[in-house]
Amino acid sequence: MEPGVREYLIRILNTLSLAVVWMAIDSTAGIMYNLAFIQDHITLGNILFYIWFFASLGAYLWWVIRLWSKPIDYEQ
Repeated sequence: MEPGVREYLIRILNTLSLAVVWMAIDSTAGIMYNLAFIQDHITLGNILFYIWFFASLGAYLWWVIRLWSKPIDYEQ
């Protein structure tokens, strides 16, 4: 396989695998441990969950943008 195509496929695989891990962690914490749902009042767990959710989403998007902004040399 050519190096440029291989690098492109590795970027796709890295992006998708990190997205799946991120969603698995956040859905486990939010749904299974009931931190995403506000019942009668807001608890400390809800606040910490949403802080983690948006911070990790921002970090993931920053990583994806940084990864995909690098040019791929298909002429190698």
